[in-house]
Amino acid sequence: MAEQLVNWRKDQQRRLAEMTGAEREEYTAAWEVVGMRMHLAELVYTARVDAGLSQAELAKRAGTKQSAISAIERAGQVPGGLMLERIAEALGLELTFSPVSERRRLQAVL
Repeated sequence: MAEQLVNWRKDQQRRLAEMTGAEREEYTAAWEVVGMRMHLAELVYTARVDAGLSQAELAKRAGTKQSAISAIERAGQVPGGLMLERIAEALGLELTFSPVSERRRLQAVL
């Protein structure tokens, strides 16, 4: 397994080196989106666990399905603002938006 990981990293480095500037910008932007999705997934997961709730319990409180909470927590689905507000309320949290580096990122305030 470790050998496969090393090979993947070498292949990734080779492919990145072969990219044009425009391709590299597109790649970087895509990875940034993935990172934001993962960060949001982690926020929801951590807040749910800290609240001592199961996915099913959170879903019931937020008025959605357990499968939707699961998809959010694995970054397979990005919830809209209304769903985020319902999740935050169900967890007893306040949802705020704050500017960061000329973009807006979501931040859960405990």
